[in-house]
Amino acid sequence: MLFSTPTQYAVLALLFVGGWLLGLASHPGGRKWRERYTAERDAHATVRKEHDARLDAANARIAELERENNRLAHAAPVATAAPVAPAASAPISTAHVPPRPVAASAARPAFGGERRGWFDFGDRTRR
Repeated sequence: MLFSTPTQYAVLALLFVGGWLLGLASHPGGRKWRERYTAERDAHATVRKEHDARLDAANARIAELERENNRLAHAAPVATAAPVAPAASAPISTAHVPPRPVAASAARPAFGGERRGWFDFGDRTRR
């Protein structure tokens, strides 16, 4: 066992109290951390107030839009004019329509009309 006599226990207790007093004497007092905590608390309170103000404004806008929607839903319908018949459409002329582009597969082959393979390992005609 590490400590076996009352004298050793007394020395251990004195060392513990001495270390505790030395730690308290060398501690800066916590002023820096207290100031940082206060600044963070104030910043959080400011952000929270701004958020609450934006939320209240959004809720007021929602209530206003819901009142307007209810007013429009219960309002008397407006009489509309008789529907106008669509004008007779003229036949479509193809004179102004540009021709469609030719597909790339219908283009002239690059090598004299024969189908060439990737590495040109002989005849690659489709079957």
